[in-house]
Amino acid sequence: MLIIPYGGVGGIERLALNFYNFYKSKGFEVKVLKIIKLPADIIGFGDDEWSLSEVDFCAMGLLERMFFYVKAPWRLRQILKKNRFDYSLGFGDMANIFSSLTFTEEYKIVSLHSTKSREFTEATFLNRLSKISYKTSYYFLDKVVCISNAIKEDLIQNCGFAFPDKIEVIYNPHDIAEIERMAAVPIEDEEEKKIFDKKTVLFLGRLTTVKSPWHLLKAYSLMKNNHEVNLVFVGDGAPEVLQYMQQLVTQLGLASKVYFLGRKVNPYQYLKQASVLALSSKYEGTPNVIAEAIVCGIPVVSSDCTKGLPELMSYSMLKKEGKVFLTDSGIITPTFFDYSLSLPQNDNFIPEEQVFAEALATVISDGKYIENLHASRALLLDKYNIEKVAMAYLNRNNYPFSNEQKAKK
Repeated sequence: MLIIPYGGVGGIERLALNFYNFYKSKGFEVKVLKIIKLPADIIGFGDDEWSLSEVDFCAMGLLERMFFYVKAPWRLRQILKKNRFDYSLGFGDMANIFSSLTFTEEYKIVSLHSTKSREFTEATFLNRLSKISYKTSYYFLDKVVCISNAIKEDLIQNCGFAFPDKIEVIYNPHDIAEIERMAAVPIEDEEEKKIFDKKTVLFLGRLTTVKSPWHLLKAYSLMKNNHEVNLVFVGDGAPEVLQYMQQLVTQLGLASKVYFLGRKVNPYQYLKQASVLALSSKYEGTPNVIAEAIVCGIPVVSSDCTKGLPELMSYSMLKKEGKVFLTDSGIITPTFFDYSLSLPQNDNFIPEEQVFAEALATVISDGKYIENLHASRALLLDKYNIEKVAMAYLNRNNYPFSNEQKAKK
């Protein structure tokens, strides 16, 4: 079996690691091919890790990058033929496209993790290529996994996907026991520990224009009694976004209450100490970080960044109250999606930020949100059982595997 993630940082890569660890524990022979491998990677696969490049795209010239795109499917084909894999699992658009163009005979599975019609508002080369592949080369794939019904519907209705019979909705798996173990590890840095002496709003993820963390920062500045609450960002990201965020912190007079802790090998120990997880993205698929917060027992405030959010955050409760939805695990606020995926042109506040601020204050001050989450936690997490999900990926025509079949993959 060959697993193909983009690199070694991010939610999709953590997802690939979950699959890798599970399949290895079940006796499968597994290799991982990163499209880009960098020294800064925090997710690794030991001796089972290969790569197509150890140079990041940002360090490549235009011609070099185009040559890489053209050559990558052929290089992947050689790897697949030489090792005679029975399965390949692609995670992310680039891996999916390369896999669809190898013309090899293994069972090809790829996965889609975001609302593509929103993503396609940004006219990048990869997005244009993805649109074309949805009508052409995806024909050569065996299974296209969408991680929510909302993503499936968007793919068919808004993206012209030509092969709906190949789509299967399978939720992202999570190694719940491992997240719980990592979350129980105490924070060692004394200065970082002090941050969590106060109630804390936590952002966990990359600081990118898609995740629009400035909306969270501005909403936090609008919170009543925010002097009693810290705001913490865990994750790295685009330098221009980080620079803008730091400028905004100074402009809003929040330097003593906002902390940028950078990328962490174990983000769950910080998540476990938070009062609320905040997600202000313009669009997502079914964000892994929300399921991880549920594992850690931390309620969530999220913008309506995907129509799949109710699938993720609700089991029995989904109630409209004013401009927000109340769920078993927290509050969903109006979307920040404005058809722009760049830094804002001005620093004006918008109504959606005020609603987000009120939701944060509500969840932090009202203990019923933690009570609701703890009461529904086991039921919310059942759909993400890693054994069910990982085997569903490999299931062909709904026939179960025999032990003999498992042993040879």
